[in-house]
Amino acid sequence: MSYKILVINTGSTSTKIALYEDEKEVFTKSLSHPDDLINKFDDVQDQLNMRLEFVRSYLEEKEFDIKELSCVVARGGMLLPVKSGAYVVNELMLDRVENRPVMEHASNLAAPIAYDIAKEAGVPSYIYDSVMTDEFPDISRISGMPDIPRNSTSHVLNTRAMAIKYAKSIGKSYNSLNIIVAHLGGGISINLHHNGQIIDLVSDDEGPFSPERAGRVPCRQLINLCYSGEFDKKTMQR
Repeated sequence: MSYKILVINTGSTSTKIALYEDEKEVFTKSLSHPDDLINKFDDVQDQLNMRLEFVRSYLEEKEFDIKELSCVVARGGMLLPVKSGAYVVNELMLDRVENRPVMEHASNLAAPIAYDIAKEAGVPSYIYDSVMTDEFPDISRISGMPDIPRNSTSHVLNTRAMAIKYAKSIGKSYNSLNIIVAHLGGGISINLHHNGQIIDLVSDDEGPFSPERAGRVPCRQLINLCYSGEFDKKTMQR
């Protein structure tokens, strides 16, 4: 018996979907969302129906019957800290990412899309390697300010996948290696993988600027900008 798995990855500028039969890729598509479309929405969560429709339309274009699916797997969003790996999508998780996310982020849209499609197909849905995967040792949480500890928020899904792929290519176990992996996308993060866990990282607001992130900027100038009266909190966060 083979397994057909639909995979959904929502990013800041695109929604990526792929269908696998066991480990064989059947089809894949990156659905780009240009600025003029994204800017029509006040909040990221408001994009949910638009992105869901994009996914459904593409599946119809491929003439794929979702009743053939074994499960749907999504990128994990801004939950409370969790360990790496897979989690079943349920109503409690949906409430968290839709109504009480740790932070507004495109990754929060993947689980609701997966759940919607999986529910119609009558199969389970899962998230894998949440953005909020936290396996930090205490020393990695230390910053220059006691009131602002460093947290483990990064592109876990992609960096773990690449680390596992690299380990396989050299005939070794991912859990036995020390690997530094850089994710270059709408945001940029750099992760240190040690024996199967991410024990330190440079998050996408600590490091270089990117298409969707300002990156590290001078603190004094940022503070002055925040108190200039020209911008509200929401604008500064964007």
